Amino acid sequence: MWKVMNVNQIENEPSVKLFEGERALIITGLIGFLLSAGISIFIFFNDPIIAPEGNMRDAFSFNAAIGMFILSIAAILPLSRFGARKRKVVRWLFIFASIYSYTIETLQNFRGINPRFSREGTVVDIAAGMLFGVISLALVALTIVLMVHFLRMKQPHGRPFLIMGIRYAFLSVLAANSAGIWMIVLLDRLTGGAGNLIVLHGVGFHALQTLILPAWLLEKAQIHEKFKKILIHTGSIAWMLMVLVLGIQTALGQTVFEITILPIIALLFFLIWFGTVCVACRLLVKKRRKITVTAKVLE
Repeated sequence: MWKVMNVNQIENEPSVKLFEGERALIITGLIGFLLSAGISIFIFFNDPIIAPEGNMRDAFSFNAAIGMFILSIAAILPLSRFGARKRKVVRWLFIFASIYSYTIETLQNFRGINPRFSREGTVVDIAAGMLFGVISLALVALTIVLMVHFLRMKQPHGRPFLIMGIRYAFLSVLAANSAGIWMIVLLDRLTGGAGNLIVLHGVGFHALQTLILPAWLLEKAQIHEKFKKILIHTGSIAWMLMVLVLGIQTALGQTVFEITILPIIALLFFLIWFGTVCVACRLLVKKRRKITVTAKVLE
C-alpha cells in the first residue's frame, strides 16, 4: 500500500482527462479513418482517377484529415469548461459537418464528380458543392469560436501547459483556415505556377496534434515549470514561423518541396519544433524510469 501511494503521488493524475465524455466525437473521427481504409483498398485494385473529375486519392486524404481533426477536437473539448448545453451544441455541430463532408467527398469522387468545384456535374452536384463550401465556412467559424474561447480562459487552469499548447495550435489552425478560404475564393487548390494551398492547409491543421503532443508530454515531466514553458513556447513559435514561411512560398506560386531558401528555412523551423518534442520524450522516459526505480525500492 505504501508503494502504491508513493507512485500515485509521483504521477499526479490530472482532474480533467482528454476525450472525457466525447464518445460520439471519437466515433465520428474513427469513421474518417475507416472510410480512408476502404478507399485505400479500392485504390489498390482500381485506378484512383474516375472520369471526368473524380480522384479517390483526394477522398482518401480528406477523410483521414477530417477524422484526425475531429479526434483532436474530442481530445481538447473536455478542457474547454463549456457548460453541458453549449458543449453539446458544439459537439453535434462538428459531428453534422463531418458526416456531410465525409459523404459528399466520398460519393462525389466515386461518381467522378469534383465535390467542391465541379464543371461537369448537374445542378444538384453544383448545389451540393456550394453547401459543402458553406459547411466548410461553418467549420471555420466554429473553430474560431473555440480558439477565442481558449484564448480568453482565465487562470487557474487544471492543465496549464496543455492549454498553452492548445492556444498555439488554434493560432496555426487560423492560418490553415485562411488557406481554406483562399481555395474557396480561387475555386481551386493551386495558385501561381506550382503553389498548392492544400499543403499549407494541412500543415496548419496538424498543429492540433504537433503542438498539443509536446505540451501533453511536458506536463508529465519532472522539471522546473519555467523550463517547460520555454520548451512549449520555442516549439510552438518555430511551428508558427514554419507555417508563415510556407505561406509566403505558396503565395509566390512556388511549391514548398523545392530546394530553395524559403523551404530550407521552413525545414530549419521544423527541426527546432522536432527537437523540443525529442526533449519532451526524453524527459518523460527519464521520469518513468525514476518511478520504476522508486517502486522497486519500496517493494
